[in-house]
Amino acid sequence: MAIGSVICGVNTPKTKRMKNKTQERSWIEATFQKRECTKFIPSAKDEHRCCCGHSYTHHCGTGADVQNYATGNAAEVERDQWSPGKNTRSLATDAYGTIEFQGGPHPTKAQYVRLSHDTRPEPIVQLLCREWNLGLPRLLITVHGGRSNFELQPSLKKVLRKGLLKAAKTTGAWIFTGGTNTGVTRQVGDALLLERAQRQGRVVSIGIAPWGILEKTTN
Repeated sequence: MAIGSVICGVNTPKTKRMKNKTQERSWIEATFQKRECTKFIPSAKDEHRCCCGHSYTHHCGTGADVQNYATGNAAEVERDQWSPGKNTRSLATDAYGTIEFQGGPHPTKAQYVRLSHDTRPEPIVQLLCREWNLGLPRLLITVHGGRSNFELQPSLKKVLRKGLLKAAKTTGAWIFTGGTNTGVTRQVGDALLLERAQRQGRVVSIGIAPWGILEKTTN
């Protein structure tokens, strides 16, 4: 279970306003929060990993309650009691800034921020429109699907790319995805990479992914 998400806006334009970095940092940290697990409760799939997704070792370094670490029948009782509202705490977010995506013909930079799952929509809109200077869209396109990788026939891939990009460009839309390089999201990412390689204009794409998935890729 994910107790936090990361929002990453790809192709964010360069801001025209010069802003003091300290002021920007203060606003983000004062406005957005992240969630951290406060009690290790074994997962049904792996008794050495908590229901929040992190390992026992990770909890030992965060000050979480690990005294009730148990296995077997005792773990079954504990698992039923775990919930984000009860077993996590809110802290000021400390993960945000700019990341650079490699692997394409041209490196792509994007803004990102780690948020709590219960963040109100109003400050998120302010972040996207005012701080990241995206401007309000006229249409929102969301792409959902499983994480299993699959290959599309070249003809279908071409139809997906042309249809998706045409819809986004003609309406000034934002494209929302799961933010990972798997499944249908990977197909969307491939279409956007080709569009950027051909310099055919700017398409705003925003990925929203569980923080735990992204954090594991850096460990």
